[in-house]
Amino acid sequence: MIRLDKYLAEAGVGTRSQVKKAIRDGHVKINGEIAKHADIKVDEDHDIVQFDDEEVWFSEFVYIMLNKPQGYISASRGWDPNVIDLIAEPFRNLFPVGRLDKDTEGLLLITNDGQLAHELLSPKKQIEKEYYTEISVPLNDEDIGKIRNGITWHEETYRPAEYKKISDYSCTLTVTEGKYHEIKRMIQALGSEVTYLKRIRMKNLVLDEALKPGEYRFLSEEELNDLKAV
Repeated sequence: MIRLDKYLAEAGVGTRSQVKKAIRDGHVKINGEIAKHADIKVDEDHDIVQFDDEEVWFSEFVYIMLNKPQGYISASRGWDPNVIDLIAEPFRNLFPVGRLDKDTEGLLLITNDGQLAHELLSPKKQIEKEYYTEISVPLNDEDIGKIRNGITWHEETYRPAEYKKISDYSCTLTVTEGKYHEIKRMIQALGSEVTYLKRIRMKNLVLDEALKPGEYRFLSEEELNDLKAV
């Protein structure tokens, strides 16, 4: 059982103060009856809650696939502009799972599920993250061998990564670490520079091609179950 105002707030209808006002103004029904008090207890498994006659579903946790655009900081709060600012619904305690550099685009998981985030980011799990990468100078066979065997640069060691050539100036790189500027520094160690970087996959979660930069959608049940199988 959960308070009605908390139910609505956690479902993204509005802040606690906003939903309390909505309840007072008669916008909320429970099982077809207008709710009169914000502290009414709701059975989230059986009661039907409606806001302006549209059913509202409660979920303790939220899982969002965002196509991060360039220019946004991957942090929960305190930085501007912030990836959380792109989420229109007022879900609370959202944060990005890992970070993408400000000038990097692509797949970013936004959630409030700290346990799942911990599992996905744990170095022991070696979760794959795949990036579409454009570079300034083509790589030769020796360079590619170094990527596949692991690179040490400026006293920092990077695990072996998977390289797939697309063209002389583009490729995909799949890494299992989350070190700061990892892709950029690996490419710099080979005498080239990253000119464009976009994350396209995390584990088996693939960026939805229908999402334009800045757009997002909620994960499907299948996608979520796969992520949780870590």
